[in-house]
Amino acid sequence: MMDRKEFMQILGITAAGTLSSLKAFSDTLPVQGRRMPVLFTSHGSPMDIPLSKEERPFWKSLYDLGKELQKSFDVKAALVVSAHWCTRGTYVNILPEQKQIYDYYGFPEEYYKVQYHAKGAPDIAKEVAQVVPSIKETTEWGLDHGAWPMLMHLFPEANIPVFQMSLDYHAAPSYHYELGKQLKSLRDKGVLIIGSGSLIHNLQLAGQKFRTGDMTPYGWETDYDAWIKQQIDTRDFNSIINYESSHKLGKLAAPTPDHFVPVLYSLGLTDSKDEIKYFYEGQPSIPAFSERSFLIGA
Repeated sequence: MMDRKEFMQILGITAAGTLSSLKAFSDTLPVQGRRMPVLFTSHGSPMDIPLSKEERPFWKSLYDLGKELQKSFDVKAALVVSAHWCTRGTYVNILPEQKQIYDYYGFPEEYYKVQYHAKGAPDIAKEVAQVVPSIKETTEWGLDHGAWPMLMHLFPEANIPVFQMSLDYHAAPSYHYELGKQLKSLRDKGVLIIGSGSLIHNLQLAGQKFRTGDMTPYGWETDYDAWIKQQIDTRDFNSIINYESSHKLGKLAAPTPDHFVPVLYSLGLTDSKDEIKYFYEGQPSIPAFSERSFLIGA
């Protein structure tokens, strides 16, 4: 198992349009009697990938949630908006068999032996691209470490087809929120949409701690996390969309948009009557991070 001090050596982890209305998702997928919920979840630290759900409380929370979702809903497919697929423009993965992407570097061999074999959902993915012309189809991706480490605990049997939609790295935060709104009808078709990122994600500050062997939080993470929770609870989504200016810690907590903006898809998919439940609020395993995760509408 990797010592946490070694993590600083591999901090170079790769994170490597007008929207049309999505009024009719697919005539081939019937409207279900119960609307699918939405997730925003952390995908954890790469250092935790080899750990079991018994060793890692966050993994256990995902495992329990996945069991409940499959018990209560007819999940046809999962669409993941991952922090680790950043593009210019928005793309959707139409592969029938998903490639597992180990997009982290310098870890021990055991980190590359963990396998998750998931089917894709090409018909659903293609329909999304047809109805939203700004989204382009591609087979050049698969499931990155913003998706499969989380999915292997959420759906450990890999029995739910899954596909990813990329993040337009250069788009304004409002673009991501509005695109989330355009995808609402998928919730009535049995598609579970998952925003996968981190509300606090500052690798540079984490590295400063690691150099001294200190894994304790800075302290400001608690203040910012509490503020974010308050905005979600009061449905002040505009403050979250404008996170860079609406709070003095916004740019510190999210110096790059990749891990933060997945939450905007999840919030954009929220209806006014949806309840929001936090299924994990524990302290993250490394400083300058957040693992706050929530379920919308179940």
